[in-house]
Amino acid sequence: MSLRLLDSATREQRAFMPLRTGAVSMYVCGATVQGLPHIGHVRSGLNYDVLRRWLTHAGNDVLMVRNVTDIDDKILRKAADAGRPWWEWAATHERAFSAAYTALGCLPPSIEPRATGHVTQMTELIERLIERGHAYASGGDVYFAVRTFPAYGALSGQKVDDVAQGEGEAGGKRDPLDFTLWKAAKPGEPSWPTPWGRGRPGWHLECSAMATAYLGPEFDIHGGGLDLVFPHHENEQAQSHAAGDPFARYWLHNAWVTMGGEKMSKSLGNTLAIEALLERVRGVELRYYLVGPHYRSAIEYSDAALDESVSAYRRIESFVNRVRERHGVPQPSPTVPAEFAAAMDDDLGTPGAVAAVHGAVREGNTALDAGDAAAASRSASCVRAMTGLLGVDPLAAVGCDSGADDAARAALSSLVGVMLEQRQQARAGRDFATADRLRDELLAAGVAVEDGAGGSTWSLKDS
Repeated sequence: MSLRLLDSATREQRAFMPLRTGAVSMYVCGATVQGLPHIGHVRSGLNYDVLRRWLTHAGNDVLMVRNVTDIDDKILRKAADAGRPWWEWAATHERAFSAAYTALGCLPPSIEPRATGHVTQMTELIERLIERGHAYASGGDVYFAVRTFPAYGALSGQKVDDVAQGEGEAGGKRDPLDFTLWKAAKPGEPSWPTPWGRGRPGWHLECSAMATAYLGPEFDIHGGGLDLVFPHHENEQAQSHAAGDPFARYWLHNAWVTMGGEKMSKSLGNTLAIEALLERVRGVELRYYLVGPHYRSAIEYSDAALDESVSAYRRIESFVNRVRERHGVPQPSPTVPAEFAAAMDDDLGTPGAVAAVHGAVREGNTALDAGDAAAASRSASCVRAMTGLLGVDPLAAVGCDSGADDAARAALSSLVGVMLEQRQQARAGRDFATADRLRDELLAAGVAVEDGAGGSTWSLKDS
């Protein structure tokens, strides 16, 4: 393969060589389903979807695992605050994420495992770490002993003495550097039986267990957001290597979506929800906006930037539709231009790839204006091939028809349903401040809500 990727572990661009010729194994850290998805959440899924498409185009069979974290402190806290069962809260928001991925044209992963379904594998991993002297039990908790693993810090570049796990006080730790593998059960919280007593998994443990369960002790690519390098991925690598598994051969990290220079996050209150954007633009247009920049470059969100991106995409769409109307549906060509391939092989350089698409559009429009049907059709076929690899083919079935975007509408319906359900719960609990906030968010997204005896109904407001 000609593909070269920037490996976060070596901090160098490396030629990509899979473990097995013709097959690629990839693990991507997915959603922690604590709330509704925003564009910062879905960017990672989109970036690795493009990588998967490019690897498949090169003739590889790609096995892609994208996990769901369906149990953690934030899920438990938010579910409790809402007066809802933790499992129902997690499942509700998992559906919202699935709808968002679908609306933005993500291919479904080969498998999407949940943390709660893999406690057996986590228990086995802990047992291996304890046997090797890298973990210890204390009062029902189990901790990874960081100083027993000399290579700790290799992925993130941190010095061991400077590490802060961000876990707060834990009286059972032998060293503040140590991180939690297993948390002892607390009253009212979900728990599972283990040799160390009932409890629930720590965040880092789950991904090591699920990755090796489906991809084996060594696999090709581990991807995720830049914010996961430390502590999550550092701890994943440490515990997996300490247990004797080679684990990931390449580490990839996508940059953030920011607003006002800050990472988009619920804690900062600067989120931009998918359901609001899908009312403003189509799913394929939002995808184009998010996959166009290089995956390692931050996207500073603004309405103007989104509008400019939408206009650029519509120029591509307009050209392909002009060819379709005049000369019939152009079929995607089996190959792509050399400049597109070179850009994609250079660490998934989507800016150069998008430039190649627009170059072909300009050539095609010139051919159309000159009455050269054959040249225009060739350009359109080429454009379809390239945009298909980016997941934004104007004539593809999902999210790309010239009228209403059915996939985006379906996703919007699902996401609005989640918000209405939350609002109904708030009203039933007489939490009118939360109910009013959700109503205002729906109105801002162009959704009109009517409350009646049979419950709440919604419709899209007239533009």
